[in-house]
Parts: sequence; C-alpha cells; structure tokens
Amino acid sequence: MKYPEYHIIIPARINSERLPQKLLLDIDGLPVVIRTAMQAQKSHAKSVTVATDSQIIKNMCSSHKINAVITDVNHQTGTDRIAQAVSILNYKENEIIINVQGDEPLIDHKIIDDLAKFIVLQKVPVATIAHKIYTKNEIFNHNIVKVVLDKFNNALYFSRSPIPYHRDEFESKESFTLKNGINFLRHIGMYAYTVEFLKNYSKIPASLIEEIEKLEQLRILYNGYKLAVLVSNAIPEGGIDTIEDLKRVRQVVENFKISEKKGK
Repeated sequence: MKYPEYHIIIPARINSERLPQKLLLDIDGLPVVIRTAMQAQKSHAKSVTVATDSQIIKNMCSSHKINAVITDVNHQTGTDRIAQAVSILNYKENEIIINVQGDEPLIDHKIIDDLAKFIVLQKVPVATIAHKIYTKNEIFNHNIVKVVLDKFNNALYFSRSPIPYHRDEFESKESFTLKNGINFLRHIGMYAYTVEFLKNYSKIPASLIEEIEKLEQLRILYNGYKLAVLVSNAIPEGGIDTIEDLKRVRQVVENFKISEKKGK
C-alpha cells in the first residue's frame, strides 16, 4: 500500500507537572518540541503543525520554519487541543490526522507512516499503537500504560496497572516470569484520527475511569467507539516525562553524533 495523505499535529502545552516546561528543555542545541517536530517531518506526512497554548513555543517554531497555531490554554487533553487545531487549519472531515506527542524527540518516522496506513486499512475513526512488553519491570511500572485487545485488535481497556492481571502468577512479583502465550502490550501514545471524529470529540463527555487513570483514550472506549490498535514489532525510544528521561535522550543523541563522526 502506498502512503496515504495525512497530517501530523503535535499538541504542545507549555506547562507540565513532573518536569516543568519540558518542551523547552535543550537537547544538543534544540528544544525538545523542535526536535520532535523535525523527527515528524521525516515521515511522509503532508504537513507538520505544532498546536500550542504558548506564544513562546509558537515563536520558537517560527524561527525553525515549523508551522504552529495557538490553541486554548484550558484544554484538558492533547486530543482536545488537536480538535481545535483542525478547525483553525480548516481540514476536511475525511482527512487523517496523526497525533505525535510533543515530548517524543526520538520518535521513529516509520512508525508514524505505519499508523497512517493502519487507520486507512482498518476503516476506523481512531487508531493507536502498542508493542509487546518483554520485561516484568515494565509490566509493574505504573508510568507505563498497558492495553488489552480483543481478537480483532480493538482495545478493550488501557491501564497503568498490570493488565491482563495474571492471578496465579502475580501473587509474587519476584518469582513471576514472562511465558509464551501471554501477551502484555505497552501502549505507545500516538493516535490517528479522522477529522470528522475530532470534530465530534469535544462533544464526548469525560468519564470517571479517564479521570482516575489519567488516560484520555478511556473517554473514547467509555463512549462506545472502537479504537483499533496496531501491534508493532518496533520498540520506540521512550518520551520525556522525568529528568532521568531527559538525560537518557541527551545521551542517545550524543551517542548518535559520535557514531556519525566515526562513520565519516
């Protein structure tokens, strides 16, 4: 299948709880959000736009020739912000939008393209990505979101808790070992939507499970929408939520520079 036409919108809220103003933090001379946008531009997307609540971020994007729009400061989720952005950008209802999180400066552009193909093939209004978990530390890490699927690869539930809960094996975390046949999936926080879905999203009421888990995708499931999940073999580099994540990403970029110099 050839690459479908699609647009990338990067929600970029300037305030963040765990790592204040993380999108402005420096990685080898470039802010996090700019590196994310530049990675996104390597995909086959028709356009890349940053949707932000900050004039500082908008000006920063302009200085790097990256398109940006100002959105409301009070949006509760990235999807709410993107929903406003598609109205500002006047996209048609049948167009495809990919949500790339602003704190993903190492995102693989091939995964973005794969998700764009997937939503078109599945003929669904919204889709996302997951990959297999290979370590028990990830299963029990509440910062890692897990997802359980039905046999058609639609999401049944997302949680920060270990799901599916293996009653017999989980009684002792220390002795638990991953076995064949048990698929634990880590959710990758990237979404594909139709513009039509996004225009309806603001009318969808929030749910208690969304507020408890702090996972916006649960609003979609709670209100009866199918959310198709592409299970990818690729394991992407994680985003930036903590100072440790920032240090890790900086090291990856530094190592890449060193390997490039050696290759010349």
